[in-house]
Amino acid sequence: MSEVLKAPLVVEFPFTRSLGPVQSAFLTGLRERVVLGVKTTDGRTLVPPVEYDPVTAEEIRDLVEVAATGTVTTWAWNHEPRRGQPLTTPFAWVLVRLDGADTALLHALDAPGPDAVHTGMRVRIRWAGERTGAITDIACFEPHDGEPDQPRGHDGEFENPLTGIVAHARLDYTSSPGRAQTDYIKALSEQRSVGERCPSCRKVYIPPRGACPTCGLATSEHVEVGPRGTVTTFCIVNIKAKNLDIEVPYVYAHIALDGADLALHARIGGIPYDEVRMGLRVEPVWTPGARYPDHYRPTGEPDADYDTYKELL
Repeated sequence: MSEVLKAPLVVEFPFTRSLGPVQSAFLTGLRERVVLGVKTTDGRTLVPPVEYDPVTAEEIRDLVEVAATGTVTTWAWNHEPRRGQPLTTPFAWVLVRLDGADTALLHALDAPGPDAVHTGMRVRIRWAGERTGAITDIACFEPHDGEPDQPRGHDGEFENPLTGIVAHARLDYTSSPGRAQTDYIKALSEQRSVGERCPSCRKVYIPPRGACPTCGLATSEHVEVGPRGTVTTFCIVNIKAKNLDIEVPYVYAHIALDGADLALHARIGGIPYDEVRMGLRVEPVWTPGARYPDHYRPTGEPDADYDTYKELL
């Protein structure tokens, strides 16, 4: 058995969202070194604030300032900080109930070691030197032995309040396609398309998944299909992808390769986008050194009869 492939993979994108009046006031307050909560009709103060009471689902907008000092309610030690975390040295994740609040805020506590952290310890906010209106405006919490801070009674009204934020989401992980797709990818590097046949229904699936989606049985018999195929369905892409050097409009299609019982998707080229049609016969176009076809182009054959691919729509 050949070695299964694996590679590091990063999924990253900016997430833009607008802010309602409550979150706008909370994040703008952090920018101004003010911590705001929201008071419910039964007198509870929630920090971080929410727009709807988690108990009654009632809309709440009564903002109230709380102190920058508080008490640790629970904690966990982080021995190895990761990229993007609040501190680069080991620290504690803590839930802190700020003075004047009835709920706890999650953040980092800068402490010399786990022996220096305990439930009930007093802490205060260490503000970031540069603040933009984000939870990172709280650099972290730090131990505090002094008197509780006294809120100034801020009403939540600010000049130039934030109306929206951009959060950068990123996920780093190691991807492994498994045995079946490893064989498929390695065959592609030889400009061959190889699927797997189900031992029961005898259907050939490409790309293979290692099991028949209909029968649930493991698949291992390799079957070379194509290279030509038939367009079953397609769509016209009119929005240009940020990191894809393809001019719009272009066509992305499901292609049933000859001998396969499952259509795969690929870009169609070599033909005006408005001339692509169901039944169009196509073949792969490879670029030097590529591990997969760059696109598919018309073969010049007559269009396939609908009955030959209708089960693959």
